[in-house]
Amino acid sequence: MTGTQSTGASLVRIGQAITAVSAWPGRAAAWLLVPLALLVIGTVVGSLMQVGTIVRWGVDVPVLGTGLTINSLNELQWHLLAIVTMLALPYALAENRHVRVDMIYAGLCRRRRSIVDLAGDLLFLAPFCIIIGYLSIRFVTFAYTTGEQSTYGGLTDRWVVKAFLPLGLALLFLAGIGRILTHVGTLMLADTESRHG
Repeated sequence: MTGTQSTGASLVRIGQAITAVSAWPGRAAAWLLVPLALLVIGTVVGSLMQVGTIVRWGVDVPVLGTGLTINSLNELQWHLLAIVTMLALPYALAENRHVRVDMIYAGLCRRRRSIVDLAGDLLFLAPFCIIIGYLSIRFVTFAYTTGEQSTYGGLTDRWVVKAFLPLGLALLFLAGIGRILTHVGTLMLADTESRHG
């Protein structure tokens, strides 16, 4: 194995490891779909029975506030969906399940696919994650400092769910870095194979 092949193989291994680590939270977050489905059922049944307040407690519980209402259940559905979505993005990217124009991409050889993926990750994915991730921090900070919460008896501490925006984008960026390393390594290996093959 030449030096270029060794470097290429190492980049592929490191890139795949980084991508796998960034995808793990998305795999774990998939389990949130079970309570999400139960929340939907509970909200529908509670609404049909015209239940407003489910339970009240005397202390202020983070995110839930001082009680659980139908509005709380409704908002919790959206919060869980947002969390699943933001954590699933790096998983979808790692598993190559993201949207792309397959009619062109499918006809390309492995080397050209790597070039297209590398260009897309460098020109679009990385800048998007950096810019939107940076801007979203202000969004979370504002929600935290103002104590943003539901205005109609729903959930409190909205900053918690909003914090998943920069977190999800950071994980997506990390998955992009892993893919960039993998594609550079793949291109290095393809170049040495074409020279020696």
